[in-house]
Amino acid sequence: MKGIYLKVLFAFISLLVVSCSTRSSLEVDGLQCENLNEPLGIDNTSPHFSWVLNSKEQGAEQTAYQILVASDKKYLSEGKADLWNSGKMESDKSNGILYQGSPLSSRSFSYWKVRVWDGEGNVSAWSEPACFGVGLLHPEDWTARYIGMNQAEGQMESPLFRKTFQCNTLGEKMLLHVNSLGYHEVYVNGKHVGDAVLTPAVSQFDKRSLIVTYDISELVRKGSNEIVFWLGKGWYRDGLPGVVEGGPFVRAQLESRDEGDWTTVLVTDDSWLARKSGYVSAGNWRPHQFGGEVVTASELLPDLTASTLNSVEWEKVKVASIPVHKATPQMAELNRIQKEFHPVSCQASGDTAWIFDMGTNFTGWTKIKFPALASGQKIRISYCDFLNEEGQFRDRLYEDYYIASGKAGESFVNKFNYQAYRYLKLTNLSEAPALTDITACLVHTDYNGSASFSCSDEDLNAIHDMIHYTLRCLTLGGYMVDCPQIERLGYGGDGNASTQTVQTMYNLTPLYMNWMQAWADCMREDGGMPHTAPNPYMAGGGPYWCGFIITASWATYVNYGDSRLIERYYPYMQKWLEYVDKYTVNGLLKTWPNTDYRNWYLGDWATPTGIDQTNPLSVDVVDNCYISVCYQTMCKIANVLGKEQDKQAYAAKYKDLNALIHKTFYDSGQKSYATGTQIDLIYPMLVSATPEDEQSDVRNTLYRVTKDRFNGHLATGLVGIPVITEWAVKNKQADFIYGMLKKREYPGYLYMLDNGATTTWEHWNGERSHIHNCYNGIGSWFYQALGGINPDEANPGYKHVFIQPQLVKGISWVNAAKETPFGMLEVKWEKTDVSFTLDLSIPVGCKATVLLPVKAKSVSINDVKSDKLDQLEMQSGNYRITCAL
Repeated sequence: MKGIYLKVLFAFISLLVVSCSTRSSLEVDGLQCENLNEPLGIDNTSPHFSWVLNSKEQGAEQTAYQILVASDKKYLSEGKADLWNSGKMESDKSNGILYQGSPLSSRSFSYWKVRVWDGEGNVSAWSEPACFGVGLLHPEDWTARYIGMNQAEGQMESPLFRKTFQCNTLGEKMLLHVNSLGYHEVYVNGKHVGDAVLTPAVSQFDKRSLIVTYDISELVRKGSNEIVFWLGKGWYRDGLPGVVEGGPFVRAQLESRDEGDWTTVLVTDDSWLARKSGYVSAGNWRPHQFGGEVVTASELLPDLTASTLNSVEWEKVKVASIPVHKATPQMAELNRIQKEFHPVSCQASGDTAWIFDMGTNFTGWTKIKFPALASGQKIRISYCDFLNEEGQFRDRLYEDYYIASGKAGESFVNKFNYQAYRYLKLTNLSEAPALTDITACLVHTDYNGSASFSCSDEDLNAIHDMIHYTLRCLTLGGYMVDCPQIERLGYGGDGNASTQTVQTMYNLTPLYMNWMQAWADCMREDGGMPHTAPNPYMAGGGPYWCGFIITASWATYVNYGDSRLIERYYPYMQKWLEYVDKYTVNGLLKTWPNTDYRNWYLGDWATPTGIDQTNPLSVDVVDNCYISVCYQTMCKIANVLGKEQDKQAYAAKYKDLNALIHKTFYDSGQKSYATGTQIDLIYPMLVSATPEDEQSDVRNTLYRVTKDRFNGHLATGLVGIPVITEWAVKNKQADFIYGMLKKREYPGYLYMLDNGATTTWEHWNGERSHIHNCYNGIGSWFYQALGGINPDEANPGYKHVFIQPQLVKGISWVNAAKETPFGMLEVKWEKTDVSFTLDLSIPVGCKATVLLPVKAKSVSINDVKSDKLDQLEMQSGNYRITCAL
């Protein structure tokens, strides 16, 4: 008894000492596992943890952390954590902390929390607990079968699958693993599970399908339960790689956990029932043929409760034989409705048609409440992203249909397809719905981390905002599309063109994890890469498209500090560069042949009228400069991965190729490269193929060509925009870019805006698509040049950042903010004739080197005079830097 008494007394005294000690000002929140918020089914057993720190103190920093991981919340304490107690780890790292506890396996479900120590040795409070689960990782984890519905050849039903099941014991956790080939929704006891739409994300079906895990613990009840899967084809279209005719299909497994043990409660098998839902897919999901949905209202069920399900007839499902492929948990956020809004106007188009202007282009769903309809009345719902030259609706491009039941309160909503448009036309209606009866639903992958920018020039604000919004319309389904209404493909060229911009503006690590997985799945045995991933069919592009797996993986590492992509796909990068070697002649890459999965051989693309983007000289210099970028990037990746021999080999290739680029394409008399276009001049300078003593001459040629030949305009395309942007940022050419952005005539962004653009176009002249990913690469310039926020490759993920605003005549102030892995980084500056003021907010975990863009007579930091007049080293916190000029 005495021993027990002493232990209790000691524990009490220890607790008292801790409670009376100085508590750290650091607060821990934003816990993520694998960069996801409480994922229920991750795809590995070695997860990574991250968190965000907040503090009101200047210079706050983390010096150590402690992580606890337990199989149950009740064990989540220092003395009980049964999976991992890291102990106090001396480290300032708060991102990508590798789990090093007891082995995890499929179905592992865990809880974790973290606390940290500050620079004074004070410990923070424990964070709120978070959880994560490991999904079904192995084929033997599955006993469920793929099921589908018998349907006529060529019919594309969006079927319902139903099962009544008994649950005599409710587990503490009930997880439903759903592996659908096509889109799915889940309903349990009449209630929709979650709020995700258009699920799962994309994958290459002949190699992989994705599993989504749902927590339905609150929906399952003791006794009898009803579960319904509602499926749609999505990309699971007949004739595409790996697609079995007669789909969509699904297999699912409900697992119940009780006292740490898992029991399989329910699986899909031949005992399930199927029926039509009232929704049918239209279109074959090839370019210009994405169709829509046909809804027959008389076939719709009013709800999915047991009484309704029992009131209609069902048929036996068919068990499908699906080719062997990888089925892995989805590691990107799900799609969700992000914003809803109503049209701004309506006008009649004849006696029975009505055209609604939504006010902006967008990608997503449409909800329509109809006036009274007659039974069998067929309403055509048409969409277009811009009007023709006569201001008329471009009819029958993409459309849905609604066939009325004649009952009161009829309405339409998309379910397993989406549209991208601004103008909506309803045909065969004698009366127009009210504006408030039509709702546009912007849908995209549920990422976070939105950046913001504004300045004293409203033209620049308009350009930035258009790009910022456009990217929300293109990041749908765990990848980036080129144009969501025409092709819906994940082009690598478009991705390269916008990756720096989109990764500056949003937190997209999970999206890129999913997308790079698709790129690896698409590689051919000989190392060849397609132009899109997933790669459902042949599509155009060139080396700038194929090498996306190299340059985008590196960008993800630099912008988010996540090394897994460069580690995981390094062998694929090497294999593709070996493929490049096969088509290299005398040291330069030359045209390779078309294949059954890839065509064309482009340099730049979507250039303005008058520029021959197909000129072989331009194509060759652009493509070889991109290969130079790849070699340089591989040097960096090999360095990070500790592969010194590879690093030296790629460095040699980089040096040799640059020498050949200059020797082959440089005209010493004209001080020009290849065809003398902007991209032909800038790309060799950017990759350092241009010798230092020639740089000034080539720059002067660029300025002259831009002024005289291109009338001061941007005169390049999809590849050229990010190239000119990167070069301008690195060489402090903000005035050069600013002058081109301010041009209102064709070609340019203000030309788009002045002609009604709300999202960026596919071509400078507005041909084909008004929602596209061609020209969004300029978006990073607003943050990196004007805001001055530049990541440090040596300290990735904004652990260290350079702040160096580039001043422009005509801009007096700039506000820029970007959410980093450590939290929000904000830069605000204002310049007058006598002063320059810079306000900084640096998150905990990040350090900044501030390079002042002015020659200051004196500098004060938070009203304290500094002895530094040009370069300042800043810790976390809030600062006002005032410079007298």
